[in-house]
Formats: sequence, C-alpha cells, structure tokens
Amino acid sequence: MDEDDLLALILVLLPLSLLSIGGGTAIIAELEGEIVRARQWITPHDFLQLFAVSRAAPGPGVMLATLIGWKMAGWEGAVLATLALFLPSSLLFYGVYRASNQHRAKRWHRVLREGLAPIGTGLMIAGVLAIMRISGGGGVSIGITLAAAAVLYHYSNVPPLAVILGGGCLHYGLWLVDFVV
Repeated sequence: MDEDDLLALILVLLPLSLLSIGGGTAIIAELEGEIVRARQWITPHDFLQLFAVSRAAPGPGVMLATLIGWKMAGWEGAVLATLALFLPSSLLFYGVYRASNQHRAKRWHRVLREGLAPIGTGLMIAGVLAIMRISGGGGVSIGITLAAAAVLYHYSNVPPLAVILGGGCLHYGLWLVDFVV
C-alpha cells in the first residue's frame, strides 16, 4: 500500500469519526460501504473477520478501523487509522462538552440530547444490517435478532448476555441440524 492509499484511508475515516453519534457501531454500515463495496480495499469476508475480532477483543468496538488499517498497511496503517477515527471525534466531543456544559439546564440542551438518540439508534441499526448482509445470515439470523430484541425490550430484567448466548446457541443448533441433515 502506498502513501496515496494511506491518505485515502485517512480521508475515509475522518468524516466517519465526526458521524459516530451513538458510538462506533453507528459507522459500521458506512465503513463497510466505503472500504469493501466502493473502494474494494478488503473483501467482505475479511471485513466480517476483522469485525468479529474487534468485537471479541477488549476495548472499543470501533477498533475495527485499527484492524482495517493494519490489514491494509501494517502497523503504520493501524496507527494512522486509529488516530483518524478517534482524534477528531474526541476533540469535537471535548469542545462541545466544554461549550455546552454551562447550558445543561436549558430546554434546547435537553432537546438536542434527546434528538440525537434516534439518530444514533438508526445508525446502529444500519450497522447491524450491513453485518447481517455480508455475513449471509439470512432469515434465521434476522429472526433470532428480532426475538432477542423483543426479549430485551419486554423483559428488562433479563441479562443481555443470557439473550446473546441463547441466540448464539439457537443459531448454532439450527446450523448443526442443517449440516447433519
């Protein structure tokens, strides 16, 4: 990978950093769209594997960008991708926090905070759909995801880890039955 590709990676990640409303999950759909589909820097399979590693590893889930940078250009790519994704949003957050903290009691501040929640939620849902699309999970994955969401929504006292493990076991069981039959 040459310097032009590293610059292009940084230019892809910089605006995504500023759009990560709701956390790193909010930019997964656009990240996949740019890195895999539009620019074809990595394959859908590689993206899915890097996504899985980023979720299994400790730290922020958006370490996916670090792994993409590493896959594309080694340590230099990993460091530059991490800085391009984390630095702008961190500086923006700090600046907005400092500027708006004195207005916390005002109505517009509350309305702004509450208005960003559905945007973040929608972006996270888009990320989930992007991962489901490239993973080839199909209807079974969609059904398990909707069932897990319904259980977590309806029964707020159920530990999310139990729902995740239950969904994983169900999906593995269905895969095993399909494989054996």
